[in-house]
Amino acid sequence: MAISIYFSLLLIFLSHFPSSHAEPFIGVNIGQVADNLPPPSETVKLLKSSSIEKVRLYGADPAIIKALAGTGIGIVIGAGNGDIPSLAADPNAASQWINSNVLPFYPASKIILINIGNEVLMSNDPNLVNQLLPAMQNVQKALEAASLGGKIKVSTVHSMTVLGSSDPPSSGSFAPGSQAGLKGILQFLSDTGSPFTINPYPFFAYRGDTRPETLAFCLFQPNPGRVDGNTGIKYMNMFDAQVDAVHSALKSVGFEKVEIVVAETGWPSRGDPNEVGPSVDNAKAYNGNLIAHLKSMVGTPLMPGKSVDTYIFALYDENLKPGPSSERAFGLFKTDLSMAYDAGLAKSSGSSSNSSGQTPSGKVTSTGWCVPRNGATDEQLQASLDWACGQGIDCGPIQPGGACFEPNNVASHAAFAMNMYFQKSPKKPTDCDFSQTATITSQNPSYNSCVYPGGGGGAGSTGVMNKYVSSDKLDSKDNGAVEPKVYSSLSFLLIFVVSLIFHVNM
Repeated sequence: MAISIYFSLLLIFLSHFPSSHAEPFIGVNIGQVADNLPPPSETVKLLKSSSIEKVRLYGADPAIIKALAGTGIGIVIGAGNGDIPSLAADPNAASQWINSNVLPFYPASKIILINIGNEVLMSNDPNLVNQLLPAMQNVQKALEAASLGGKIKVSTVHSMTVLGSSDPPSSGSFAPGSQAGLKGILQFLSDTGSPFTINPYPFFAYRGDTRPETLAFCLFQPNPGRVDGNTGIKYMNMFDAQVDAVHSALKSVGFEKVEIVVAETGWPSRGDPNEVGPSVDNAKAYNGNLIAHLKSMVGTPLMPGKSVDTYIFALYDENLKPGPSSERAFGLFKTDLSMAYDAGLAKSSGSSSNSSGQTPSGKVTSTGWCVPRNGATDEQLQASLDWACGQGIDCGPIQPGGACFEPNNVASHAAFAMNMYFQKSPKKPTDCDFSQTATITSQNPSYNSCVYPGGGGGAGSTGVMNKYVSSDKLDSKDNGAVEPKVYSSLSFLLIFVVSLIFHVNM
């Protein structure tokens, strides 16, 4: 009996250890409006070489779904707008859809969500709008009949135009024309534990306001920020502002507990001569900084401490899509499987050669370490953190489970990221500026197994990290390194498990 309880408790304990490799909140869209796409088997190899944990399909391509079997990659499939009338009118049609597109593949292929239609509520088709909820309900019933009701969710995707107000984020509300159709859908999502899926695109917001400061705001780059006059919250990027506007809209109609999933967001790497915004640099900045922002787990101002599941658009360019050139240039990868640009999706070991937890060697630079400047706000440091991690440095150590994750606060994580960027740069003073939020110090900010590469100069006894962690969690060392006494929830859980096992054996 005691052994059985021991192993049960041990499993519970181990399940609380986070992985420093998986990013379950980062997904990618796989569009197929192209005639030059690689075979599904090659696409799966590409996905497995990246940190992408989920994919979204616009349909239910059996070849791709089958190729993903056994990978553990979450799969979102979709029923097209043209399928909605039959799914709504006939429960048997919904059952047949599940029989054809889910049951042959699940659970080997990890289907997690079915989207019924795309941006239906703003389609100006009242018949389709009225048929959307019945279609979702019939698909849900078909899943339940197959004993999959609690395992695969059902939703529908919305554009940002479903909001009538989004600025400031706290005033987010649904457009009057969408509210009638939304009422039943939101209740359905709440009842089934399904997400509200939305397509926020800072790129399209920038096209309406092309000032340089707006571009920086959209690209997660250092900028003055924008203050929500209702809450006093300063937003440092457009993505957070758009997602929080959706949260506010859900809250305004009593559904703030419904999870938000970003079904699409991205930035094109090229466009027509008259298009403003598309470029490789901007696409790399947006997607790279977005990924870094998600990995930081800081969340949004209204939903802190959790990254919203986000599907980046798209894995490949789609050469047959109509419209301006930018519509055919959202791909993270080329169809020959090479990177269009490095957005930080390659799998990382979680620590670099300079942050392995070992004592730094005597061979150091003479430039010291780059750390946050006194007076820098969390908003400024978060923007600097996102930007630094988006430049290709290894931010694995400040992710959950990493050697530098604790203390889990913006200033500490920013200090590590700033210094990593500085050490990889030519180490000019301007490389440790970060819009005047950083400075070079001679005091070693390393602590415990968290090693900051760099060096030079003597280390004092005060410890740079004193500014980033409350004083009751610090011990100053004679060599200037600071040891934070951080007792995480894992430590308390371990103590609890050991104590309980002891009492059981008694």
